[in-house]
Amino acid sequence: MTTTEEQQLEEIHNFQGKYPKQLWHLFMVEMWERFCFYGMRGVLALFMADQLMGLGLSEKDSNLKYGAIQAFVYAFTFIGGIFADKILGFKKSLVFGGLVMIAGNLLIGINPHDFFYYGISLTIIGTGFFKPNISSMVGELYAEGDPRRDAGFSLFYSGINIGALLGGIVCVYLGKNYGWNYAFLAAAAVMVIGVIFFLSIRKELGPIGNSPINHLEAPKRKSKEFMVYVGALICIPLIFIMINNTKYTDLFMFIVGPLAVLYYIFQLTKIESSAGKQKFIAAFIMIAFSILFFAIFEQAGGSLALFANSNVTPSLFGLSLDPNIVNNSANSLYVIIFAPLLGLVWLWMAKRKTEPNTVIKFGLSFLILAGAYYIFYALRFFANEQGMTSLEMFALAYFVVTIAELCLSPIGLSMVTKLSPKHLAGMMMGLWFLASAYGQYLAGILGAGMSDPSPDASLTDKLMAYTDGYQQLAIYSLAAGILLVVISPLIRKLMHEVK
Repeated sequence: MTTTEEQQLEEIHNFQGKYPKQLWHLFMVEMWERFCFYGMRGVLALFMADQLMGLGLSEKDSNLKYGAIQAFVYAFTFIGGIFADKILGFKKSLVFGGLVMIAGNLLIGINPHDFFYYGISLTIIGTGFFKPNISSMVGELYAEGDPRRDAGFSLFYSGINIGALLGGIVCVYLGKNYGWNYAFLAAAAVMVIGVIFFLSIRKELGPIGNSPINHLEAPKRKSKEFMVYVGALICIPLIFIMINNTKYTDLFMFIVGPLAVLYYIFQLTKIESSAGKQKFIAAFIMIAFSILFFAIFEQAGGSLALFANSNVTPSLFGLSLDPNIVNNSANSLYVIIFAPLLGLVWLWMAKRKTEPNTVIKFGLSFLILAGAYYIFYALRFFANEQGMTSLEMFALAYFVVTIAELCLSPIGLSMVTKLSPKHLAGMMMGLWFLASAYGQYLAGILGAGMSDPSPDASLTDKLMAYTDGYQQLAIYSLAAGILLVVISPLIRKLMHEVK
């Protein structure tokens, strides 16, 4: 890093107030990407299960393919994080990922039925290069030990959910009322806005996100970057095959997980200090627990989307409202409202030295999530004779889900940046999202297990099958929360000065 770049970074770190100005710019970029991602996510299972205008899959197969697609999205964030760390840098990786996402959604928008698997393959690759790197840049806006980092991530998490809220409403509405292609075209359009906005503000980030090989001669540097781009695009046929046949997805997940763990161990052995190694281990333990959290939390795009579509009444406090809009946007709305408040609560508690440590926050997230899924289970007691249940209780369950999420996801992102060496931040952020990939993969399997296999199943049969499944998920979450609280002193010791 040159002297000028060091001065730019110091100026960014020495910002006044609670938040650096660059944070607002980054969450504007991420807001549009989240519109694209969550808009697409909200219609995936519905489109695949649509017997007339969609792919016409069963609810079981729709859950499995949804889990596979989401798993690949997050698995590629691990790969994208590594290439950003080693070759591209966060800025170039983000632009490349955004352009590929635009191409993927445009392809599906042209003809959803015929081009779906090709377009979704491009979207998977694009998200992999985009998603982990913008979060890593947020972490670099803060100097080491800056207590404002958690509040910054909470604000960032709140801001990007504006995009998720809009995407959840707009894409579901367009898809169900005008045609699925309009949903995907809307996702592509907002991603164009996001990429253009980032290109306009990237200089304000100074050296943050620059390529780590900028010191190389231009021909050699460009050759390495070109090979990354080509290698990413070569993966398209492989992803296409594995999404079409979820048995190949199983094989992929059984291979990539152990390889990621081996790479993590390799990097662990290269850390010289004992404290550094212990913090790296603590980060890995917390990431491992997040797999179960996301397996339960991510029923939103699969089983809960299908459940809302068939078993939830389209009326909220007397107002006509599509349950799938609630399913796809309630969480984001709650995050927008409550994430800044919770961030301020953490700051208030930190000043009084009463803020719970990261491990306890993780444990709380599981316990609260258990409460949410007990509410989902209780929906069977609010159903009418036709098997249709209360949208008000459905929305209440999502409120509790959101509080659980806010105790884990933004704090988890912050934790990864605090416990990881700087040169491995992108890789560990990718590992965090790889854990999400396994969570998504398990979410699809769990959702498929809940769906009634009979094509002639009544709405009441579906209601009982899904709510039985939600009760089991509540039990798993409760057990994990208790375990985390019990072992929290051990993990806390590994974290050293990090709170």
